Amino acid sequence: MQTLAKLPVTIVTGFLGAGKTTLLRHMLDNAEGRRIAVIVNEFGELGIDGEILKQCSIGCTEEEAVGRVFELANGCLCCTVQEEFFPVMRELVARRGDLDQILIETSGLALPKPLVQAFQWPEIRNACTVDAVITVVDSPAVAAGTFAAHPEQVDEQRKQDPNLDHESPLHELFEDQLASADLVVLNKADLLDADTLAQVRAHVAEELPPAVKIIEASAGQLPLSVLLGLNAEAELHIDSRPTHHDHEGHEDHDHDEFDSFHVDLPEVEERALLEALGQLVERHGILRIKGFAAIPGKPMRLLIQGVGKRFDKHFDRKWLSDETRATRLVVIGQELDQAAITNELRTALAQ
Repeated sequence: MQTLAKLPVTIVTGFLGAGKTTLLRHMLDNAEGRRIAVIVNEFGELGIDGEILKQCSIGCTEEEAVGRVFELANGCLCCTVQEEFFPVMRELVARRGDLDQILIETSGLALPKPLVQAFQWPEIRNACTVDAVITVVDSPAVAAGTFAAHPEQVDEQRKQDPNLDHESPLHELFEDQLASADLVVLNKADLLDADTLAQVRAHVAEELPPAVKIIEASAGQLPLSVLLGLNAEAELHIDSRPTHHDHEGHEDHDHDEFDSFHVDLPEVEERALLEALGQLVERHGILRIKGFAAIPGKPMRLLIQGVGKRFDKHFDRKWLSDETRATRLVVIGQELDQAAITNELRTALAQ
């Protein structure tokens, strides 16, 4: 019976800006009838990534789409598996006869190993199996020796963990992401020449067992036959994969140093908004900005996702007839002065 079969779970991990959400969108856009539930591990008041993913519910009604996306708001799955994650999985297990696949996108800070270990819990392991951990790598960043597009900011996040005292925590977190991988995607391969890409592949391969495959991608464009059905059963052997985080106390793991808030604005000029956001990133400890903007004269919303000074944008869909054309952004960072940032942004856009 279908309800007795274990439900395959694919975990997608990688640093901020590596392309995890883009990969998941591609998978949903090409689901070919698969009934997929998505858990988005989000940091911030607004589930912007979840909203993006809901747009990919091809062929589903709005009510059905809501049932496919679950958002965990605390940012780091390695910290919340015993809180939010477990009841979400229990709900999905109860519905597993209606599902073909679960996809989990971790935050850019989450360590994948504790999450995989959660699938050893009796209530989960009897119903689900980790089909694969897919680690998405920012190939140009690895080529530059930084491992993340904006290493200083990701590294600052890392340093807020009082349990870590590493000379190179960013590199070690990168190694931990690779240590849990069943498949590694070298994303943004189109941005490198063949020789540089070969060097990136060789560097990553040094951190992996021979059985772990490495594939190249641009904008996460890969066939689902490559991404799903790996049958790795990762929960059965994850304990044998050593990571830097294994012996560090985790009881006091704390992300209270991170702030997030949203800013509501009216319609804004695209160029002025992006320039203002770039200036804010330089002046404040902002790690990420994302959200939607209403552009005068444009019938579609502008989706904005920024990591450090790099901002990606595209028009995602038309404004609905009953929607207010407005701009809403989530700002994530460290020790943020919400009032100052909000006032500076509004002042810059008023000029």
